[in-house]
Amino acid sequence: MRLRLLATAATLVLFQFVPAGFAQDAYREPSAALKAIADAPRAPQVTLSPRRDLMALLASPALPGIEVVAQPEEKLAGLRIHSRVLARSNFSYGNALWLQEVETGREIRIEGLPQPLSIASLGWSPDQRHLAFNQVDARTGSNSLWVVDVAAGKARQLSSGLNTISGRAFEWLPDSQRLLVTLQPQGAALPVSDGIPTGPNVQQTGSGGRITSVRTYQDLLKNEADARRFEYLLTTQPAVVSVQGVVQPVGEAAMYVGLSVSPDGQYLLSQRITRPFSYLVPMGFFPRVIEVRDMQGKRLHTVASLPLVEGLPTGNDAVPTGVRQVQWRADAPATLVWAEAQDEGDPAREAAVRDIVYMQAAPFNRAPQVLAKLSTRYAGAQWGRGDLALVSEYWWRTRQFKTWRVAPDNPRQAPVLFEAGSREDRYADKGSPVLVPDARGRAVLLTSPDGGSIYRIGNGASPEGDRPFLDRQRLADGSSERLFHSSGEQFEYPVGLLDAEGRRIITSRETPSERPNFWLRDLSATGRARALTQFPHPTPQLREVQKELIRYKRADGVALTATLYLPPGYVAERDGPLPLLMWAYPGEFKSAAAASQVSGSPYRFNHISYWGPLPYLAEGYAVLDNPSMPIIGEGDAEPNDSYIQQLRANAEAAVEEVVRRGVADRERIAVGGHSYGAFMTANLLAHTNLFRAGIARSGAYNRTLTPFGFQAEERNFWQASDTYAAMSPFFHAEKIKTPILFIHGEEDNNSGTFPMQSERMYQAVRGLGGQARLVMLPNESHGYRARESILTMMAETHDWLEQHVKPAPKAGK
Repeated sequence: MRLRLLATAATLVLFQFVPAGFAQDAYREPSAALKAIADAPRAPQVTLSPRRDLMALLASPALPGIEVVAQPEEKLAGLRIHSRVLARSNFSYGNALWLQEVETGREIRIEGLPQPLSIASLGWSPDQRHLAFNQVDARTGSNSLWVVDVAAGKARQLSSGLNTISGRAFEWLPDSQRLLVTLQPQGAALPVSDGIPTGPNVQQTGSGGRITSVRTYQDLLKNEADARRFEYLLTTQPAVVSVQGVVQPVGEAAMYVGLSVSPDGQYLLSQRITRPFSYLVPMGFFPRVIEVRDMQGKRLHTVASLPLVEGLPTGNDAVPTGVRQVQWRADAPATLVWAEAQDEGDPAREAAVRDIVYMQAAPFNRAPQVLAKLSTRYAGAQWGRGDLALVSEYWWRTRQFKTWRVAPDNPRQAPVLFEAGSREDRYADKGSPVLVPDARGRAVLLTSPDGGSIYRIGNGASPEGDRPFLDRQRLADGSSERLFHSSGEQFEYPVGLLDAEGRRIITSRETPSERPNFWLRDLSATGRARALTQFPHPTPQLREVQKELIRYKRADGVALTATLYLPPGYVAERDGPLPLLMWAYPGEFKSAAAASQVSGSPYRFNHISYWGPLPYLAEGYAVLDNPSMPIIGEGDAEPNDSYIQQLRANAEAAVEEVVRRGVADRERIAVGGHSYGAFMTANLLAHTNLFRAGIARSGAYNRTLTPFGFQAEERNFWQASDTYAAMSPFFHAEKIKTPILFIHGEEDNNSGTFPMQSERMYQAVRGLGGQARLVMLPNESHGYRARESILTMMAETHDWLEQHVKPAPKAGK
């Protein structure tokens, strides 16, 4: 009898009365002002040609409708697959394509494009005579390869029946006359399950195994029926297609997850998945065979046969054993490069050398050569020529990196330390080396005409905000000459050099009231600059939004920054404090000095996107966007062991600053965030009384459901159970009395943020007497895609702010 009464009481709590007119089962639309932001036009994507004298511009349409997003999907082995077109699920395609000359600005229209145009990817041929693109049309079920003859300005189809589930739709061969593609094999049919199980689904582990970490994943295989569908969908037939449309199959069909042509066009590096599959991890951990084949598909050399990996050692620096990150050396005819861990992939093991980088050249009959021995993890290489490559290593736990200059044609030559530092130190960042396509279409280091310098482009972080730059750096001593530095009146980012001397560049230039456009800039004494594009302002009604990069400190002296936005025409002295929405995302740091560095720029365009908090400026709210929320753990200290205390200190400092400035009413401030920002929001409502309401989108709230780590947390639950519990707002739901709005996609596939997280958190807050609302968006993943979903999200957020934040607080509250 007692159990029955308890069950009844629980039912009464779960189904308590909801005011009429507030619960909604239909999609909603926000105010006209917010709707106009959701429907604002997007700027085209721009791709520079190999000779950097032409631009390809690809325009994207408005948000897709729910009828597009609700298309049938296969969810297998961590993939979302649109089985009708045999491609990854995608809902945004290019719907307009044209070319433009850099020098003259003349636009070149293209004839013969398929209609309706639906471009998933595009790429220039190495000789720039053609531009290929992948056309995916969900309505007809077609997945095809097209090519544009640049000189003629005409497009034509080369091949149909592509299967692009596992990777790129195409790769140009170095002769610019052929492309590598993957086709759907003929004759096979998608296995259909009758729904009758053939037996239990069994998993087993042996005794005496080592401790491994397996993160939580969505869309995993569940049974043999799933495995057969996955096998069918992933099986492709490699083929070479000529620009005349001749199709030549290459080798046999298999479950390829990587196909790459050598720079000389003579060999094919293939990676294919094999059984056994796993019910614990996605496809990236399945067994695979890595091989070199000739261009007829004949196997010439096996690089590695890698086993199934169902978990790694604890720590973010853990890696699988064996060959990893295998690729072609970009500046050599046919040389493979890869890394292998020397510490069994376990960061807890002591090892003077953790990774070795190997090279092996065609015909692959000699033992691999050692290119570099690294004390931390291999982080990639950038290739220039026989005596110049930059090899990087990185250790996540300390955030330290090193870059070595090596001579790949002479691996016996000792590497030279070229650069070292902390990835967190934005002020010291020298930028990324500039890469350009060579004659074979491979990205290589751009060097000065004398070969003695490279070029680097960086954000130029500084105490005054980001000021992008272009430097020429001498290889001999590492010294740099600044060729371009964005002024303090606008934000201008170099996107490409037009010559090896660094005299002429293309930049992306913007101001708070002017959206990014491309400019041609002469770096000689004249300093002339000319606009190449003139994309209009997408939301002219909000052109005069006010923005300021503000600085303040938290109680322990850590310097913080945020971007403060105020509605057009607002004057604090005249209009008084406003209701304010604070939108944030925490970040982990290993030093207070790095956490205190200024991020962002006051001169960037005020891009009012439907995704962030800025649309609510149109409804009279102030917005504090991206206030610093550093969680610091210096030395051996773990940042998350003081997560709540630091989070509270960050929020208190931000609130005090906007109140001090007179722009925000202390009693009318809301906090919100997406994903880890939603986790932050629930924690702030549980552990502070700073806010009138919270908006938590697609978050995770119970860390025992992500027991093998989350975000930057390396330890598992059993190593840090107190921290997991202290950080989980689900464990403190009884403290959340501030109204909180939960929004989540019903099909969220992000690791850790399962829809159940929001459902259970809502039930906890509601069952414990708190005020909450849960909005689950059908057919949506971690990022919402359908126009109906976006408009509903905006309407729900605005209504929550209007109900709980905008009104003046009642007396005594």
